[in-house]
Amino acid sequence: MAPSKVLAGARTVLPTGIVDDGRVLVEGTRITATGDATRPTHSPTGPAGAGAPTVDLTGHWLVPGFVDLHNHGGGGASFTSGSAEDVLTGIRTHREHGTTTLLASTVTEETDELVQRAGLLSELAEQGDLAGIHFEGPFISPCRKGAHSAALLRDPDPAEVRKLVDAARGQARMVTLATELPGGLDSVRLLAEQGVIAAVGHTDATYEQTLAAIDAGATVATHLFNAMPTLGHRAPGPVTALLEDERVTVELINDGTHLHPAALRLAFHHAGASRVAFITDAMDAAGFGDGRYLLGPLEVEVSEGVARLVEGGSIAGSTLTLDRAFQRAVTVDELPVEDVVAALSANPARLLGLSDQVGSLAPGTYADLVVLDEDFALKGVMRRGEWVIDPQLG
Repeated sequence: MAPSKVLAGARTVLPTGIVDDGRVLVEGTRITATGDATRPTHSPTGPAGAGAPTVDLTGHWLVPGFVDLHNHGGGGASFTSGSAEDVLTGIRTHREHGTTTLLASTVTEETDELVQRAGLLSELAEQGDLAGIHFEGPFISPCRKGAHSAALLRDPDPAEVRKLVDAARGQARMVTLATELPGGLDSVRLLAEQGVIAAVGHTDATYEQTLAAIDAGATVATHLFNAMPTLGHRAPGPVTALLEDERVTVELINDGTHLHPAALRLAFHHAGASRVAFITDAMDAAGFGDGRYLLGPLEVEVSEGVARLVEGGSIAGSTLTLDRAFQRAVTVDELPVEDVVAALSANPARLLGLSDQVGSLAPGTYADLVVLDEDFALKGVMRRGEWVIDPQLG
């Protein structure tokens, strides 16, 4: 078990707000007390941190570890293919960038291949390396397929959806669907009954069709704005329906490529900070570099950090890491730090039903946290009470 430690002096983002001179007590894998360093705090066993070494984080920010709902890989390794060790390489890469909890996302493949992949990923989820599986494809619109193989797309037959969910052995957390396709609404209802998030994405749905999907139980917009019709004044489309409905959380890829800053601010303004989840939609090149990669069966060229299909040129996921998304949100988009923390940690944790474990610096949660400098660059990462990256600040 990790030794006890006190993290003190940072501007600390707690569930109750920002504390300028914060104090967080870590005992083993958990946070056991928080507060203001100028005032004594207590843990269940007595004065908080009595006798524990103190890490001085003065001049830094302390925020919860990030939670990524949508991630296909990183560090040169893919969650969509390869061995368990390949997947672990991708997980380690994103942990080094502050993502302490993540879902592994698939891409469109044949059903048997997705079933096999679900088996491997579910084992990693069962041992605690992943928070579960997100199936993106094959039940998406050929009109909005993005970086998915057109030849492998199919309608969302509820029986096939159920087959994938069953193959995940209780670790399926989200399925992205074009809900306007035949079987779409029945599949949404099935997923809701199974306790799996139904996400509207890679869709050509109308405004009215999207509302029907939400009424059937869909609660997430997969990378809002991307791979769906644009907002129109006579045909408001899915973007409007997803933004205006309080039941929906909208994913946003804040890498400067997928979204114009004005579109991101529009989403925050209309959905509110409590309904936004920043995601990476990362592929193998995240945290690794430019070059040629495979995303499922399709070849991808990454140049200057932007991933595009070799054939056709469609954007093929991202090379984003969530520490970069955080820094950009505060410094470029000029969003309040508390709102960015909600979008990166609290909101996705709530969607996954993990708020009592991750997503905040609340007593009783895992000691998953990120240290940022005054310019919001990452300096340290802790997961389950152990430093992934030791800030070595004293």
